[in-house]
Formats: sequence, C-alpha cells, structure tokens
Amino acid sequence: MNKMMKPAQLFASATILAASTLLPIQSAFAEESAAPAATAPAAATNSEIHTPPPKPAAAPTHNPYGLEALWREGDIVAKSTLFILVLMSIGTWYIMVTKFIQQAKIKRQGKQAEAKFWEAASIDTAAETLDEESAYRFIAEKGINSTKKHGGNLLERIDFNTWVTISIQRAIDKIQSHLSGGLAFLATVGSTAPFVGLFGTVWGIYHALTAIGISGQASIDKVAGPVGEALIMTAIGLAVAVPAVLGYNWLTRRNKAVLDNVRTFGSDLHTVLLSGEIKSDSTKNNEIK
Repeated sequence: MNKMMKPAQLFASATILAASTLLPIQSAFAEESAAPAATAPAAATNSEIHTPPPKPAAAPTHNPYGLEALWREGDIVAKSTLFILVLMSIGTWYIMVTKFIQQAKIKRQGKQAEAKFWEAASIDTAAETLDEESAYRFIAEKGINSTKKHGGNLLERIDFNTWVTISIQRAIDKIQSHLSGGLAFLATVGSTAPFVGLFGTVWGIYHALTAIGISGQASIDKVAGPVGEALIMTAIGLAVAVPAVLGYNWLTRRNKAVLDNVRTFGSDLHTVLLSGEIKSDSTKNNEIK
C-alpha cells in the first residue's frame, strides 16, 4: 500500500510545484498586457500638451465704438442730434470765413476812399472815384442825395443839418447791420451747442443703463458702446461751441475797428457837406447853408 501511495504523493508534489512555478509567469503576462492600456492615456496627454496653440483671431479693421458705429447703430434721436451739431459747425465756419472776407474788403475800400475821395474837386466827382460796390461810396451818395432832396412841405420842417446827419447815419447803420449779420448765429451756437451735446450724452447713458437692465449684468461689452456714444456727443458739442464763441468775439472786435473808420468817414463827409467847401455839381449856384 505504501508503494501505491508513493506515486500519488509524487504526482501531488509535482502539481504543486508546477502551480507555484507558473503563477509568477501568469502575473508577469498580466502586468505586460495591462501596461499598454495604462500608458496609452499618458501618450495621449503628451500629444495634447505638445499640440500648438490656435492662432489668435485677426484684429477688427474698424473701431466698433467710433463715429461709424455711432451712425450705424444709433437710433433716430442720436442721428438727429449728430446732424444738428454738424449743421451748426458748417454754419459757424461758413459765417466766420465770409465775414472775414467782407471785413477785409471794406478795409480795402476805406484805404481807397482815403487815397482818392478827398482829392476830388467836387462831391459828385469824388463819389465816382470809388467802386460801385464800395460801402464808402454808398455813404457818400446818401449824403449827397440828402442835400439835393431837402425840400417839400414836410422835409422843410426838418433842419438841413439834422436831415443830412440822419441820412448819413442811416447809411452807416445799414452797413453796420450788414457787417453784424450772422453774428447772432455764432452767439446762438456758442451758447446752445454744449447743451445739444449734453443731450446726446444723456441719451447715450440712457442706452447704457437700458443695456445693463436687459442683460442683467454690467459687463464692459454691454456698456462700452452706449457710453462711447455719449462721450462722442459731448466732444462734438464742445468742438462746435468753442470755435463759435472765439469766432464771435474775434469778428466783433474786427467789426468795431471797421465801423470806426466808416463813422470817421461819415463825420468828415457831414462836415464837408455843411461847410460848402466842396460843392455838388447840382448845387454850385446855391450856397449850402
């Protein structure tokens, strides 16, 4: 019986030895088969890390908060306010340029009158030496005509000196009115343009608050456009008002200098007409009193 048990013991020992020997080999194979699966995500992670970043988006070619955006995205109130300010600016510069040219022209006419008018032998000849569009010739003709038309039942009631004075003064006043034309517009623009720009500012802030209320968040992209619109309106209002105020003061000072020369000429003409030293051709036989 012992002999029969001995082979069975040997078989059991061999089985245990084989199992103990093959177990590490199976573990090794299991680790090797699991290793590629574990390292695969790492490889994918490394590939993601070394992927080049996307190129930045190209910068916009136009300012989304400039004048173009203001006109394109603004409502009828904003566009009307901007249009009014542009009209004010155009009118201001037009008046400043035309008044400067007009004042320079009258100054040249004054120099011509000083050089030619008082060298003539008679009043009629003296007036003809001046240009037809000259303001000084207009004053001279009014003074000469007053000496010729002093008659009739009604005009005889007016003293001759008073009648000539009134006629010359009316001519001077007409020239003054002509020179002052447009200055009231400059004064109006200078005083109202800031408030028109302020109205545009208030309207832009209103739009900013509306955008915040609709979106529910005060992000910069919601308020940048309307606030930029408000600031642009303020800047335009000041840019229109400042030249108008400066132009008004500048033209007023020049008008004063031009009118001083015109009044001096009118005073000298009045004295000559009353003195009778230079007689009109139609009154040579009648002494001017």
